[in-house]
Parts: sequence; structure tokens; C-alpha cells
Amino acid sequence: MAEHPYSGMWVTADGHIRQELLPNGRYDEARRTRRSAYQGRYEVRGVRIEYWDDTGFTANGVFVTENELHHGGMVFHRER
Repeated sequence: MAEHPYSGMWVTADGHIRQELLPNGRYDEARRTRRSAYQGRYEVRGVRIEYWDDTGFTANGVFVTENELHHGGMVFHRER
């Protein structure tokens, strides 16, 4: 997987969904109090991200800026 500037933690404004994009091409998503609710792999191509959940679910998103990700009808911001 090519290096990209988007690895790290991404969080919805209400803090209910936290998605960590790991540098090894894996992600780990927490929902409210449920840690590791979803896990899988991802690929970034330009500003687009594609997800493949370990259960077979697929999704995608777009990095609108280096600190804002739109995915699944939600807006995530990079956690600093």
C-alpha cells in the first residue's frame, strides 16, 4: 500500500464513532461503547478511500480536506 497522509484517528463530531486508519492498511472502528465494532482493510487512492470489512461489507469515502472525511453519510474529523 502506498504511503498516504490520512492514517490516524478519525472521529464524528459527537464522538460516537471512532475510526483508526492504521499505517498497515487495516482499520479499527469503535461505535459508542463497543470497541472494535468493525475491523478490516482499506486502500487510499488520491482522496478516495475504499473499505473491506472482515465480514464482507464494503464501503467508501472521500477526504474533503486533510482533516475531514465523508464516509457512510457521516463526517469525520482527524483527532489531534
